[in-house]
Amino acid sequence: MASSQSRRAPASPEPAELFERLGVHITPGTLERALTHRSYAYEHGGLPTNERLEFLGDSVLGFVVTDHLFSVHPDLSEGDLARRRAAVVSTRALAKVARRIGVGRFVRLGAGEARSGGADKDSILADTLEALIGAVYRDHGSVAAAALVHRHVMPLLDEPDLMRESTDWKTVVAEAASRHGLGEVRYVIEGRGPAHDPRFQATLTVGGRTYGSAVSSSKKQAERDAAAEGWPALEATLPVRRG
Repeated sequence: MASSQSRRAPASPEPAELFERLGVHITPGTLERALTHRSYAYEHGGLPTNERLEFLGDSVLGFVVTDHLFSVHPDLSEGDLARRRAAVVSTRALAKVARRIGVGRFVRLGAGEARSGGADKDSILADTLEALIGAVYRDHGSVAAAALVHRHVMPLLDEPDLMRESTDWKTVVAEAASRHGLGEVRYVIEGRGPAHDPRFQATLTVGGRTYGSAVSSSKKQAERDAAAEGWPALEATLPVRRG
């Protein structure tokens, strides 16, 4: 019968560079768990994976981001708060943070997953970052975990491109128009260009007033981009909500 020692893979040395980039130290056992993808665990006799820490980190992340947005933006509606939170805790956003830190080089992957580029997959990077947040919470508590989130995730709120790409602006426009009785929301489409390379210009109108336009190779994307372009002008006409 195989001993428990033979079923375990040798522990990786402590990655000082990762600790430096994270801004916090994680104990060896907790770190090993946080970096162990299920593909690696399966190939090494069923080691514990990072999925439980990921679950924990996801909850910590959601609370810290929600608390920050609620405190810093007292005038934002529930819907606006939810949209901003969704943008910064999305898989794409968290993967972006993980790449900046260099998490991919330290994730323990199975051979097949490693060959298929798993170390740079958004889903794996995002899940591992959440596991690291959970690991910091387990090792050092809520204050240290919150500091980690503020240090690395909260700056995403200042990146307009990410916020824009992560938001369903057509829904934002439609909800605002309905809530404030602004009239019908329409996207006027004009096609141009050859059949093999079409371009569509969408112009957003609300209550007959034009707010923005955009051009794309698909009608749906042109409408989404027009909504994003037109939202600042539309928002400026809305009454300020307080309380």
